[in-house]
Amino acid sequence: MGFRLPSLIRSRVSSSKAVDVPKGYLAVYVGEKMKRFVIPISYLKQTSLQELLSQAEEQFEYEHPMGGLTIPCREEIFLDITSHFN
Repeated sequence: MGFRLPSLIRSRVSSSKAVDVPKGYLAVYVGEKMKRFVIPISYLKQTSLQELLSQAEEQFEYEHPMGGLTIPCREEIFLDITSHFN
């Protein structure tokens, strides 16, 4: 069973590093498996994403285990929230 991600969200394998992030995008790690997503920085203006970032700040402070921004929610929730952008 599969699903299609919105065209603006690109999933990357976790072994990829910052060199795979195009200008104007941001890598975030989501869910228990720390799946990596590359999202447009314009998403940072969205209130719902800002709420997730506040939760990340509370949980991780400035120590993110994957070396990038870690968002503490399930992948399904993240995909649902970001699918409403644009």
